[in-house]
Amino acid sequence: MTDTTTAPERAQALLAGLTFHAGIRPELTDEERAALATAAGMTPAVQEALGGPAVSHLALKMGIRFLELSAERSVATMPVAGNEQPVGLLHGGAHLVLAESLGSLSAKVHAGPHRGAVGTEIGATHHRSVRSGLVTGTATAIHLGRTLTTHEIVMTDEEGRRLSTVRMTNMLLDPR
Repeated sequence: MTDTTTAPERAQALLAGLTFHAGIRPELTDEERAALATAAGMTPAVQEALGGPAVSHLALKMGIRFLELSAERSVATMPVAGNEQPVGLLHGGAHLVLAESLGSLSAKVHAGPHRGAVGTEIGATHHRSVRSGLVTGTATAIHLGRTLTTHEIVMTDEEGRRLSTVRMTNMLLDPR
């Protein structure tokens, strides 16, 4: 019998079967990692630029989907549903998860597949709240240097209204 499911369908099925526990990461095969990265919107070229198929378990749990990824400009979406605070608004920490995911991956693309990128500073200003729909994060490079990158990440709602503005700096690391 031939499997006719697509990579994103396999990734969604894989995600549905994973149980996440604090401090425990599910062990995945290389094929499963590639399927998850593909389902999150990472093209093979982006996976190669990152040094292999890698996607954050947190980003997967939050429903983040990458639409565009480069050092200069990256875009991703995240649903409000499932990421709310107790009063029903998108959680401020969810804004930061989306922003840090975009800023970190943009820095890693700039660093190249053999160098690392680690966040050294992040700050957010929340402008308005949202209760439903899809949030879009757009990271734009402010500085792409040899050892540091800085990105501004703007989150907007489905009508294009600015929800928050985040500024993130990453340090680029040489291999050990």
